[in-house]
Amino acid sequence: MRDWVKKLPLFVILMGIGSFAMLLPAAHALALGDHTDSRIFFYGFILFSALTFVIGLATAGYQPASVARSQLVALLAAFTCLPLMFAVPFYEAVGNTSYLNAWFEMVSCLTTTGATVYDNAGRLTPSLHLWRGTVGWLGGLLVWITAVSIFAPMNLGGFEVRSTGSAGKGAIASAFTQISQVSDPSERLLRYAIRLTPLYAGFTFILWIGLVIAGEQPYVALIHAMSVLSTSGITPIGGLYYAASGFWGELIIFAFFILAISRLSFSQGLLGEKDKGLLSDPEFRMGVILIVSVTGLLFLRHFANAIDGQVPTNLTLMARAIWGSLFTVTSFLTTTGFESQYWMSAGDWSGIHTPGLFLVGLALIGGGVATTAGGVKLLRIYALFRHSERELERLVHPSSIGGGGREARRIRKQGAYISWIFFMLFAMSIALVMLALSLTGVQFETTLILAISALSTTGPLAEVAAESPIAFSGIPDGAKIILAAAMVLGRLETLAIVALFNPEIWRN
Repeated sequence: MRDWVKKLPLFVILMGIGSFAMLLPAAHALALGDHTDSRIFFYGFILFSALTFVIGLATAGYQPASVARSQLVALLAAFTCLPLMFAVPFYEAVGNTSYLNAWFEMVSCLTTTGATVYDNAGRLTPSLHLWRGTVGWLGGLLVWITAVSIFAPMNLGGFEVRSTGSAGKGAIASAFTQISQVSDPSERLLRYAIRLTPLYAGFTFILWIGLVIAGEQPYVALIHAMSVLSTSGITPIGGLYYAASGFWGELIIFAFFILAISRLSFSQGLLGEKDKGLLSDPEFRMGVILIVSVTGLLFLRHFANAIDGQVPTNLTLMARAIWGSLFTVTSFLTTTGFESQYWMSAGDWSGIHTPGLFLVGLALIGGGVATTAGGVKLLRIYALFRHSERELERLVHPSSIGGGGREARRIRKQGAYISWIFFMLFAMSIALVMLALSLTGVQFETTLILAISALSTTGPLAEVAAESPIAFSGIPDGAKIILAAAMVLGRLETLAIVALFNPEIWRN
């Protein structure tokens, strides 16, 4: 069985997994007595399982001319074509919607963005919400596995910052050629899938049980658990403000945000980092510094206004304000997008609202490399910070020699160089998406939030960061297509798309 699976293309395997995933909402709808949704998803399972079987027979044993090219093309096809399949039962079950909206919803879920065109959570049945959460959960698992099995050997997805090779022409192709000579890519994918899937499912189960113990409904707790692990921010009840688990549920969720800040929290030993602990990880330290700093700035801002307004000291409101800021800041840094139910307590205490620009900046930075978080990534920010630090040292001491060891010097030089290239590509992507959205009739002020929300895969940012909530259902169809493409670009990252056009990769 294992040898037969290795002979199948990656896209066919993903089609099969997606087809079998339709059984979950089918069984859930059947248990609730919703026979219509149950039949729709079960028929979808039969249809696409048969299609997968036929395509699998036709492509079994296919040997691509370029391993690197085939892997990247398969990932691009997964995030663009699989939503077409996932949208079919969703479209049929919703009924009073367009197929474009259903496809946009599935692209948003699979890329772990979490943006939704269905503003009213009650419009969708519980089984449809479960399908949204399941697709988002599968998208997060796909990111986990492909990050270490595809992007790491190709020095993409943030791994290029610490790569021992240069970022020059042919570096990606040569790196992947060496990998393919010692390890079959299909075997590598399967090996990491076997090692990471139980961890991913286990963390989800633990979080689910924890939320249920905290008082949440099992159905809501399951979707929130899948959303936290995948950093999709998908919710069936409109957010944590309506969650029955309250503070204790948020505290449990907060503990699992660490999985999106540092890859060493779950993948230690997979990438030759056995000797490095979590506390020595620069991404973890950078993430903690950002969380503490931004939370402190927000608290001081509200505290100063409360003192100026001679507001009586209320320790309860103060504690709620600190926790609401801490949770929400961490949530948006990991690009999950869950807003604490105490987020508005700071405004109630000081009388002023928190500007959404803070959350936009955090979503832009993003979480850790090889995690489900999006954004620029903490490791790239760390490389730019170390390079800036070194340049300031040279201004004071021109003859000084930068220490820190070989790896630190490499991060400050080649790592900072490639990080700056990626940052510029990311900024150009924001500008192009904003321009394209403006051409569809979207207001210019709105395009900035929508572009960053899509490229950083932080869908809830549109509701929280703007002066007034932005409804994805109210934007033109052309804008939805542009945003869907931006979500795929943000999920795969610009360097991976650029790598597809590298002539070295396309050579036999």
